[in-house]
Amino acid sequence: MRRPVALRLQAALGTLALAAATGVVLAMPEAAAAAGGATGYATQNGGTTGGAGGQTVRATTGTAIHQALCGRADSATPITIEVEGTINHGNTSKVSGDSCSTAADKIELKQISNVTIVGVGSGAVFDQLGIHIRESSNIIIQNVTVRNVRKSGSPTSNGGDAIGMESGVRNVWVDHTTLEASGGESAGFDGLFDMKDNTQYVTLSYSVLRNSGRGGLIGSSESDRSNGYVTFHHNKYENIDSRTPLLRGGTSHIYNNHYAGLNESGINSRAGAKAKVDSNYFEDSKDVLGTFYTDQAGYWQVAGNIFDNVTWSEPGDDTNPAGPDPRSNTTVSIPYSYALDDASCVPAVVAATAGANKGLKVSDGSCAPQNPDPTPTDPDPTDPTEPSPDPTDPTDPPSGTNLSLGAGADGSSKASGTSYGNVRDGDPATHWSPAGTTGSVSVKWPSPTTVSKVRVREAAGSEGAIRSYRLVDHGTGRVLATGTGAGVAGFPAVSLTKLTLEITGASGTPKVAEFETYAG
Repeated sequence: MRRPVALRLQAALGTLALAAATGVVLAMPEAAAAAGGATGYATQNGGTTGGAGGQTVRATTGTAIHQALCGRADSATPITIEVEGTINHGNTSKVSGDSCSTAADKIELKQISNVTIVGVGSGAVFDQLGIHIRESSNIIIQNVTVRNVRKSGSPTSNGGDAIGMESGVRNVWVDHTTLEASGGESAGFDGLFDMKDNTQYVTLSYSVLRNSGRGGLIGSSESDRSNGYVTFHHNKYENIDSRTPLLRGGTSHIYNNHYAGLNESGINSRAGAKAKVDSNYFEDSKDVLGTFYTDQAGYWQVAGNIFDNVTWSEPGDDTNPAGPDPRSNTTVSIPYSYALDDASCVPAVVAATAGANKGLKVSDGSCAPQNPDPTPTDPDPTDPTEPSPDPTDPTDPPSGTNLSLGAGADGSSKASGTSYGNVRDGDPATHWSPAGTTGSVSVKWPSPTTVSKVRVREAAGSEGAIRSYRLVDHGTGRVLATGTGAGVAGFPAVSLTKLTLEITGASGTPKVAEFETYAG
């Protein structure tokens, strides 16, 4: 659906001046809500609609985001800010105004309400710059990546939290985001998704949280029990040491999440917290549920979860794991409706839906990803010619040099006896397999390389195992192409340093013999 673009001359002139100065392009006076609608506890307490009904603004810098907030009639005027590009310290300045309170070292949503921030176009990446929500309400953050936010070292931002909320925050929906770090506290990072000091009615959905020491918390200390009513659903927690999340007081609903590689502990319910833990899939992890590092007990109600290669500690003075046979020790009443996917299909559903730039797909409980309702509008209202992925006939062999030969390789997981490097060695007799039915493998180069076509070759005897996949520019998170079955795929030429093949569905264990890349 296209939006109307007619504006009065005076408004148009103001738009041009603002765009030239700050990187903001004002679009239409009426904005649609974020794609889909809020779920979980964010639907309670009057609901969460963000900037629905207000003006839409396009921003390509952090300063432009702040300018959009400060340019409103007042701090409660609804606004949707469509973000494209990389937001970092170099392009984020403090802006002053009666309708905002901003800062130069973070995206500051302080003492405001009725705001949507949504990634569009080629994607929105907040690089080493966190999003801070304080004394605010009715906020939506959707389809963005926030990465490598530090609390020590240089540069620092937002206390080291990718997204942090505190001080009387109400009704926040964070959806289809990718939140990631590159290490733990010793490397300068803190939490990916933190809530404290009276934060309530929050939902985190269809998001990826990975490569961090701390996933996130509710409550900053054992005495900070004023937070709660938080829903976590259809999220992927991967390679996290602990806090997925840490709960201190309050009530949480945790369902249909995929946990892989929780190194020390997972859902840590303590200090009187109560969690309903429904139909999640836990694998290759330790102490995924319980009360840890304190003698102040928390509680849980469990049903329908799968524990795949999970190890459990022995109980102790400050350790009370729920396993090895998790049983409920409380009951939790949920005030909203929701549809549960069976835990057995959660890894596949989450792989196909969670994270930024995944098309905002959701699940309706049928174990099959669905398009959101309503369908998102054109991501660029000023440019109807934005290129789209160009799948190529699998029978059309690529020509030229296979750029994967001699490149590097890595991935998310690998089955025993296989190697990432086998996908770019030119030898179809060797292969890589994920540690399960889904996973990702990448080829990478030391300098930017132009790619426009790939060929995925399965090992002999396993042809047809790959059912669905995505090709992702690792640097931007942009999905370049999607497909079903192995073979050839093409897309508009892009210069990148790392290209990722994400297998999102398979029959049995897929075996990738070669992940070939070509310039044309």
